[in-house]
Amino acid sequence: MNRKNKMKRILASVLSVSMMLCAAGCGNQENTNETATAAENTAAAAKTDEKSSKAENNDEKSSKKLSVVCTIFPEYDWVREIVGGNDNVEITYLLDNGVDLHSYQPTAADIAKISSCDLFVYVGGESDEWVEGALAEATNKDMRVINLMEVMGDKAKVEELKEGMQGHDHDHEHAEIEESDIKDRELSDFEGSWQSLYPFLEAGELEAYVKDHAEEHGEPEDEVREELAEKWGCDLNAVSVDGSKIDFTFADGTTKSGEYKYAGYTPVLADDGDIHAVRYQYEAVSGDSPKYVVFNDHGYEPGKAEHFHIYYGDGADIETALADFTYNPFFIPAGLNGEEALEVLNGHDHGNSEEHEHEHEHEEGEEEYDEHVWLSLRNAEVLCAEIENNLSAADPANADSYKANLTAYVSKLDSLDNDFKTLIESAGDTTLIFGDRFPFRYFTDDYGVDYYAAFVGCSAETEASFETITFLAGKADELGSDTIYTIENSDGRIAQSIIGATKAKNMNIAVMNSVQSVSKEQIESGTTYISLMQQNYDVLKADLG
Repeated sequence: MNRKNKMKRILASVLSVSMMLCAAGCGNQENTNETATAAENTAAAAKTDEKSSKAENNDEKSSKKLSVVCTIFPEYDWVREIVGGNDNVEITYLLDNGVDLHSYQPTAADIAKISSCDLFVYVGGESDEWVEGALAEATNKDMRVINLMEVMGDKAKVEELKEGMQGHDHDHEHAEIEESDIKDRELSDFEGSWQSLYPFLEAGELEAYVKDHAEEHGEPEDEVREELAEKWGCDLNAVSVDGSKIDFTFADGTTKSGEYKYAGYTPVLADDGDIHAVRYQYEAVSGDSPKYVVFNDHGYEPGKAEHFHIYYGDGADIETALADFTYNPFFIPAGLNGEEALEVLNGHDHGNSEEHEHEHEHEEGEEEYDEHVWLSLRNAEVLCAEIENNLSAADPANADSYKANLTAYVSKLDSLDNDFKTLIESAGDTTLIFGDRFPFRYFTDDYGVDYYAAFVGCSAETEASFETITFLAGKADELGSDTIYTIENSDGRIAQSIIGATKAKNMNIAVMNSVQSVSKEQIESGTTYISLMQQNYDVLKADLG
């Protein structure tokens, strides 16, 4: 019987007593004694109901399951292992649709779940900025909270910007080039269909870039927009390269075509005399197209262009043909929309507006910490111990069970940790090259492994600059690497570009799992934290063993 119905019975009993007492006042004395007896019995029944209600409420409270809410998969799986066979804990995993931690935004249902839970476990890095507001609205004021970054204390590491990474100093200026490094390039490096960036500027689809550029350089937006129009504006809308043939489509709708041959290159010098770009030249041998065409994609050796600047004209020689060509047309792959064009442009400038905001924050002294603490098996032991402490404090009746389960689980973590240690030690000096984000800093530091990567672990970038690709390819050649690594859910394009820029061009691509984007379906199929870390061991063993 629920509390509401019981209260109704109590009120009904009290009402009955009142009515009977009233009736006694209207009748004779003989009826009064009988009525008083009935009233006493009814009141006693009401008290019994109250005691029964309180007892059942206490039973309900004691049988209520402990509610634990976790943001990412490692937390969820650790809690599951420590709870073991106890059925008195309800565990909620918020990211069970496989979304990346860095992209996750809680739903109203998620916030409600957190609000009333008994234990909330979250990472505590920049990706969890939403948590503060959620906890402020919590209805359970006795909630226990575990912030993984706070638990790690001074073992938490500042995010590392390694040499060669997008955003490293060499990426903010085009790399200095030695003349001996420059190689001839076939027209096939620029093969494909390309479109001018200028129409996107005219259509107002690059306003985010204009605003960001204006803020960064302290210029009015109108001036920036005008400067870009002067720099990118040209009478050419599209270019198509197929073999030795180039088709030009101009703004007035006319098309011209021609066959071209390679005509060498010209280094472009900066004010300090250093080479900062190379223009590759091609001369028409037939057709009605411009006699000379020059491409500059900031590359200086064979490799597929991702975008380029193009110059063209007619004249007795190339210097004459390009004498009046003072602008710098920017071409990107055909078929991209405005949003995608903006991404290419931001990649070309080595950052987007959000990253510039981060840079400004860092200039003011704020450090960004690497939040991927769970990728160290040794950290996992520390964090699991904290989880067990909180579970035991919230549920003392099952504390012994939690402690025993923790001991058994730590033994498994230790075993896998020793396997990694043995593998790395037997491989000798080890350097991994990632054509992707690099969330494995805590892992590599555990075993003394070096690395180079395209982006830091929390980067939102997906397009690597030419300089980054070239640097990583050079490192692969220098180290004699057989493998370029990516993380789960990567499309592999950056890794492929790195391989294409190496001398051998026949490297493998291997996938390591960052153990954060695990779906409900994977969990149901038996995926665990240890099974994913074991997969990482197997991947490394195939390369290093």
